[in-house]
Amino acid sequence: MRSLALLLGVKAACILLVSSLSGTGAVNNSGRWWGIVNVASSSNLLTNSKNVQLVLDPSLALLSRRQRRLIRQNPGILHAIAAGLHTAIKECKWQFRNRRWNCPTTHSPAIFGKIVNRGCRETAFVFAITSAGVTHAVARSCSEGAIESCTCDYRRRGPGGPDWHWGGCSDNVDFGRMFSREFVDSSERGRDLRYLTNLHNNEAGRLTVSSEMRQECKCHGMSGSCTVRTCWMRLPSFRTVGDFLKDRFDGASRVVYANKGSNRASHRADPRHLEPENPAHKPPSAMDLVYFEKSPNFCSYSGKTGTLGTSGRTCNSSSPGLDGCELLCCGRGFKTRTESVTERCHCTFHWCCHVSCLNCTSTRTLHQCL
Repeated sequence: MRSLALLLGVKAACILLVSSLSGTGAVNNSGRWWGIVNVASSSNLLTNSKNVQLVLDPSLALLSRRQRRLIRQNPGILHAIAAGLHTAIKECKWQFRNRRWNCPTTHSPAIFGKIVNRGCRETAFVFAITSAGVTHAVARSCSEGAIESCTCDYRRRGPGGPDWHWGGCSDNVDFGRMFSREFVDSSERGRDLRYLTNLHNNEAGRLTVSSEMRQECKCHGMSGSCTVRTCWMRLPSFRTVGDFLKDRFDGASRVVYANKGSNRASHRADPRHLEPENPAHKPPSAMDLVYFEKSPNFCSYSGKTGTLGTSGRTCNSSSPGLDGCELLCCGRGFKTRTESVTERCHCTFHWCCHVSCLNCTSTRTLHQCL
């Protein structure tokens, strides 16, 4: 009996070891918190006697104990998280609207489907854009006074140059980054390749938001002159963040799990890290996206990989690019149909206050993948 138990223990240890080394073992709960985007709304938030928002199930079940604690400690922040997720999903769909993988989402807790259990480029973008979304929304909510535990970033004060000085209300990107790191990264478990790549891509999203901060100024002076300017730091538009991350997606680095070696003096191994799969390539920077496995072709439906395929997608018959029918339809061909579209047109404003429009009908030609 003891021998049987020993054999079972050794077998289990081997399975765990193979899973750790490959980084593609059992499905984990990474990104489980994304599901709150479907439930964190005004309809399932209560307010207690101290005006502190409390989350009702099923939201709570999607969050770890640490994440729930962070929400309790920062009243008002749940709305910012949900808003950041909505913005991130919308931006993801925009950036990939003409790709075979067009960032499909569901209304289940697994918002992005099975793609998050892989280690491909698309997985990297999802983690980066959602982490950036939380950072951006929390930083903006701080400056708007929507979160009780943070305010504007007032650290920049006094003269900044010969004809301007710091003032106003800077967006609190440092608080946004700090909270995003504690909240988002807390859903990651383990020390394998998947763990390292997810953390790296989370941080890449946050760094993109902070690195794109821009200075805005307001002029002061007699008769509209700009004798003195008051300046503050403003978050970039999230489209700017999405464009930057999309560029990083196109140039993402394929990495492997590496160990820097052991320290004989302390008998402890140095932290494991990511290295390029191709030794001739330079190591990825902190703002680069990283992945460790090839992407599916996304051409056909597959329940195993969670890909929906491109059948029925609208394509551009005259484009040689990724949105063209040849590439988007994966060589299967396409069908053409026409439809009549009625839209409001020739609108006129009448004082006061009425707008009258005509209805214009036009014929539109659509091409859809077979």
